[in-house]
Amino acid sequence: MEQKHGILLLNKPKGMSSAFAVGRLKKFGQKKIGHAGTLDPMATGLLIVLLGEATKISGYLLENGEKTYSGTLELGKITDTWDAEGKILTESDYSFVTDAMLENAVKNWLGASVQEVPPYSAAKHNGQALYKLAREGKETPVKTKEIYISHADIQWVNLPCMRFRVTCSSGSYIRSLAHSLGMRLGCGAMLTELTREYSHPFHLQDAITLEELQENPEILNEKLISLEKGLPDWRVIELCEQEVKAVKNGNPITATDKNFTENEKVFLRYQGNLLALAEGKILEKKNSWQILRGLVTL
Repeated sequence: MEQKHGILLLNKPKGMSSAFAVGRLKKFGQKKIGHAGTLDPMATGLLIVLLGEATKISGYLLENGEKTYSGTLELGKITDTWDAEGKILTESDYSFVTDAMLENAVKNWLGASVQEVPPYSAAKHNGQALYKLAREGKETPVKTKEIYISHADIQWVNLPCMRFRVTCSSGSYIRSLAHSLGMRLGCGAMLTELTREYSHPFHLQDAITLEELQENPEILNEKLISLEKGLPDWRVIELCEQEVKAVKNGNPITATDKNFTENEKVFLRYQGNLLALAEGKILEKKNSWQILRGLVTL
């Protein structure tokens, strides 16, 4: 199959790394490929796969994009990875925990907060992933990041387990939410299941499985999503023929659009073909579209 350019929504199975899942698609002739937003091997659900020129929008897809997860946690256990895949470090009594305590703990997730990054994560320290340091038995530094939780609720409780759904800012660690809840209650907790249901602007219900793709490779053509739909908040600016050469050479062009806004990011297109990602800048006192990334004609 020839190299495709666009976005494919994949329903990643449990037990498979995001990188391995993406690697399976290389067997379909997709050599230029990547993904936006890693899912841990234990997690299932929506993985945004980027094919061809779509790999160039990866960083922009993750900007200010909310994600929704559902998952389960188990009280009374703390592991080194903060999930069920890790080594159990402590086991504690959880019998004193009430539904009201759980509800208050989940409410405490809401809003802006500073979250501790799991010691087993892809976050970097001096250029090396924390999980590599941890696996080598080396001390991992405590890292934190700012996150925002816009929605959190409990779906059911069957102690020691609880199922929840949460909508959070991109880059949030759900393992950290489970761990912090356990620490707040005083009994510890570990994440046992996780499914990504939404990653702006896409839903899990629109994703396909690797099995479906294996059985019918042509479904890739049917399910491929354009770059523009991946960034629905970006306007598409239509170019005239005289502007095309400048854009292909990476040069800024004058913005004649009446709705021009400085720092706005847009697609530049000519006769249906995307040519570049650009950003509004005032250059030499002129409203201009400055090229961020050139695109091979799609």
